[in-house]
Amino acid sequence: MEKLEKQESPTKSIFFQYLQVILALLLFIFAIDLLTVGVGNINGGIALDILNATKNPFISLFIGLLVTALIQSSSTVTASLVAIVASGNLTLQQAVPIVLGANIGTTLTSTLVSLSYLMDKKQFRRALSAGISHDFFNIFTVILLFPLEIYFGFLSNTASYIANWFASDNSFEGPIVYNRMFTRTWTEWVVAQINQPVVSMILSVILVFFAIKVLSTAMYKSFIKNTFQDINKVIFQKTGLAFFYGLFFTAAVQSSTVTTSLVVPLVASKKVTLAKVFPFIIGANIGTTITAVIASIYKPEAAIALALVHVLFNTMGALIFLPIASIRNIPVWLSNYMGKMSVKYRVVGFAYILLTFFIIPFLLIYFTTD
Repeated sequence: MEKLEKQESPTKSIFFQYLQVILALLLFIFAIDLLTVGVGNINGGIALDILNATKNPFISLFIGLLVTALIQSSSTVTASLVAIVASGNLTLQQAVPIVLGANIGTTLTSTLVSLSYLMDKKQFRRALSAGISHDFFNIFTVILLFPLEIYFGFLSNTASYIANWFASDNSFEGPIVYNRMFTRTWTEWVVAQINQPVVSMILSVILVFFAIKVLSTAMYKSFIKNTFQDINKVIFQKTGLAFFYGLFFTAAVQSSTVTTSLVVPLVASKKVTLAKVFPFIIGANIGTTITAVIASIYKPEAAIALALVHVLFNTMGALIFLPIASIRNIPVWLSNYMGKMSVKYRVVGFAYILLTFFIIPFLLIYFTTD
């Protein structure tokens, strides 16, 4: 009997470890969705006013960055933009910079995950490098493609040309397709029961940070510590394989926030290097565009074009950085350097997060808009 119990205990242990990861992931998704609903309720009218005040493409870019950093979901922002463009309240050209900014804003979560490793300098350096690599990839892609869009309409014109093949002459009168996660019924019920938008938002933010901590801990205990020894050989051994894993997994969960946050603990614990994880992050960027594509079904041509802009932006970024190792290593090297500097001077990491995602966007929007 004692031998049987000893044989059964490892199986039970593995089962509960996997169960812990699943529950932590569900808590994380629920927290993100609760924050989305909470912020939407508190800033609904204000958000629409801001979105309509987007004649300056630079301001539009930072509006997309700031709003997405607050709700931590580029899928939600782009899907909502598709609906607004479909209604005619926003032009395709006005919406494109917001989409580009949203791609930067959504990277905040993976950077925040790294802060849970503050107590261990070496792990914090690696974790922060992994989180920031997602930031740098999108920032560099925006730097390269944003001027082409402003002066030549590269993304909007290309997307409009492709959308012309798919656009229907008949308008669809059914309900607008939003990124409604399976948790939405419960999150809407929680917000309705609280009935205080400010309290809902504060609770949401606290829960998001708590969920990130739980998810990071669960990932380490369940996979990294014992049973994740072969992950480097299975997923991250080859560049192409890592890229497609990131693409399809993110398309399945409709959130690059979730998938990119999952790889931060792997890099922090040295189970895989940042250079091997980076193609996975690039793939995740493309996978997250599926939500906007779904939202554009049966919509006018401009709405379809906007969804395609999201796809084109992330695909072009992948084509720029993925094929050539020397180019692909530029964001990786800079991320590692930022990680080292943040360990040496702790204020660097916090200043980077505050300035990039909040202070600079807010100040530019505040002092530029009337």
